[in-house]
Amino acid sequence: MFLLAIIVILSYLAGSIPSSIIVSKAARGIDIREHGSGNAGGTNVMRVLGWKYGLLVIFMDALKGAVAVVLIARLFYGPLPFENVSPFDDFTLVQIIAGISAVIGHIWTIFAGFKGGKGIATALGMLLMLITVEMLIAVGVFILVVTISRYVSLGSLIAAVSIPISLILRENVFHVDISGYNTILPFVIFITLLVIFTHRKNLVRLFNGTESRLSFKKKDKS
Repeated sequence: MFLLAIIVILSYLAGSIPSSIIVSKAARGIDIREHGSGNAGGTNVMRVLGWKYGLLVIFMDALKGAVAVVLIARLFYGPLPFENVSPFDDFTLVQIIAGISAVIGHIWTIFAGFKGGKGIATALGMLLMLITVEMLIAVGVFILVVTISRYVSLGSLIAAVSIPISLILRENVFHVDISGYNTILPFVIFITLLVIFTHRKNLVRLFNGTESRLSFKKKDKS
């Protein structure tokens, strides 16, 4: 139990690294939480500082989820401190626990007053390591929706919802044998609901027509 607790803590701390705050201070000497929507995430960085810095933050945030799953989870060895009733092997289950811890760290970061981003990019990095096909579909959906609507929040929400839908369709319609389907589906639904929860204010603004659209215009460096 002690080793698993260490993995959870390290994954949470990795997820808590405030990429957007670090990048915004290094690039412009500002705290991104005091500009734009006030959210410490890649989307707000993209709006305030431009798409290049926004993509850098998104990459860094996704890397946090991937590191938790690929590297930190590997610290685990020996049997689990509880009975593993899932169809996953012990290590895969530890990866899922580490990934969730990183997402929680990003949303409620200890390094920024427990107020971080919405967790999309970190969840993306985690899930890319676990369900690659579904995540590539989600990335395609995100790019398509954002390109057409220029609403990053809308793209994030639809992409998140597309993941469990893709799983269900591939397993039940196209009869693809997805390993651990009965366990990964509830897990993905939980992540999707978490994403919707963290985007609740964006949903209100989308319905009210006040949500900010993404601009690819170069930002003023002054």
